[in-house]
Amino acid sequence: MTTYLETDPSAVSTGVPGRRERFRRPLRPRWLLATFAVAALVVLPVALVASSILTPDAEVWSFLWRTSLLEMVGSTLLLLAGVVIGTLVLGTGLAWLVATYRFPGRGAFSWLLMLPLAVPAYVLGFIYVWLLDTPGPVQSGLRGLFGSDVWFPEVRSMATAIVVLSLALYPYVYLFARAAFAEQAVATHEAARTLGQGPLRVAWRVLLPMARPSLAAGSALVAMETLTDYATVQYFNVETVSVGIYRVWNGMYDRAAATELASLVLVFAVTIIVVERALRGRARYHQQGGSARSVEPVRLTGLRAWTATAACAAVLGVAFVLPAAQLVNWSSLVTLRRSDGGLDSRYLEYATNSLLIAAAAALICLVLAAVVVNARRLGGDRLTAGLARVTTVGYAVPGPVVAVGVLLMFAGLDRALDAAGLDWGRFLVTGSVAGLLYAYVVRFLAVSYNSLDASLEKVTPSMTASALTLGAAPWRVVSRVHLPMVRTGIGVALVLVAVDALKELPIVLLLRPFGFETLAVWVYRLASESRWELAGLPALTIVAVATIPVAVLVRRSMKEVTAW
Repeated sequence: MTTYLETDPSAVSTGVPGRRERFRRPLRPRWLLATFAVAALVVLPVALVASSILTPDAEVWSFLWRTSLLEMVGSTLLLLAGVVIGTLVLGTGLAWLVATYRFPGRGAFSWLLMLPLAVPAYVLGFIYVWLLDTPGPVQSGLRGLFGSDVWFPEVRSMATAIVVLSLALYPYVYLFARAAFAEQAVATHEAARTLGQGPLRVAWRVLLPMARPSLAAGSALVAMETLTDYATVQYFNVETVSVGIYRVWNGMYDRAAATELASLVLVFAVTIIVVERALRGRARYHQQGGSARSVEPVRLTGLRAWTATAACAAVLGVAFVLPAAQLVNWSSLVTLRRSDGGLDSRYLEYATNSLLIAAAAALICLVLAAVVVNARRLGGDRLTAGLARVTTVGYAVPGPVVAVGVLLMFAGLDRALDAAGLDWGRFLVTGSVAGLLYAYVVRFLAVSYNSLDASLEKVTPSMTASALTLGAAPWRVVSRVHLPMVRTGIGVALVLVAVDALKELPIVLLLRPFGFETLAVWVYRLASESRWELAGLPALTIVAVATIPVAVLVRRSMKEVTAW
């Protein structure tokens, strides 16, 4: 009888005594080579930027030091600290509220509070610039009520940038914190209450320490998004290192200085990852009764109940409802003012560009991820598994760093093609969207990989071994066994990558070919010129499409709420 060895899935018995054929050993070089090629494509741009750290240019750093390096570094550190603290307060506080208490609307707010994920920070930023700036409705209304000398804080400032980014990014912390609070066992909570601890003291002394790993992970994501941001902070006149990269590259055309600044952003990113790991530490956060029921929420009544409802409604209103309503208003006004009632031809052109580039990036990422995931399954060795993990590092690298690395690679390819006498080399490299697609693949391949890898867990090693035992070729196993069983993961991967590509701004600003516009770039340009109404429709389109993956999270959250 045929048997399969789970301890070594590459060794499959043939049923003939004394013989055991290894179906994976002959396959290993090809799958290993494919995985190595994908890992090299991901790592090379980042390595080029990192190499400038090892070989710093003293003249470039001297120039940066004389200009605005200290200001950029200081602004970046202050922004990171402010946004991380702001998101921790908002995200953790809201998660604790919906996980610990029952109040009117609690079930709906538990998932509605994730909706701000659909609004990119640069969209939320220009809406609040319009709302709060001197010509905006808030200050205009105050001047009408109290006179022209009424005081109002400076809008285009670091403080406002921190508030806006905190509103845009708090769902990252909220998701992690809510899951951590919901998973904590009732035994731990009740033991603390038995010792005479009140609800707030239990939260501070028990819930938060046990949720530390989740809070650290959420904060790291927030810090990465803040470090990558370019447009939002520029609206508020905050000069960060990421803003400096764009200005040096596109304003001064100084490739060396831009590369050195990109290496500094990479140092910040690595520091964030190290700090996140350090905050987790080697401690293990075990609970007695972890598989039992979670903490039973306390029912609030009277003023306290409605105060909790008002707090959730206020955050949701300023982070999602008000921005979405204003975008709808601007979009309808622009359409109504056209004599023919039609859409701007540029909108159709730029929307087509955005959808095509997003679809192409999603398909390429899907194909490469499918190769890597299946190589890991069919190769079965540690080296292939290690290389597979390397292909996901791009998602932890800020967009400006990826963009500069790709620019360096393609500039070198330009020179090599020119040296070879190929006149079409420059057109091929810099006159197409190849660089933009490549950067998207480096940045978002991890999204596809994680989706497919999670889905492939449904396929047991014995199923793969059975197909190989019956003589099926590797690609036949992939097409007839693996892919049909990961159809859900394929769909999720396509949607997530396409939405990320549609929302992406820093990469496309640095790498887009001349004359190639996307909705994200158009929104940024219109907002920079204070043409708010025209920016409404393309921004609303981005928000509407970005709602799709959020809806997936909402669906899962509704199941969790039902379980509560």
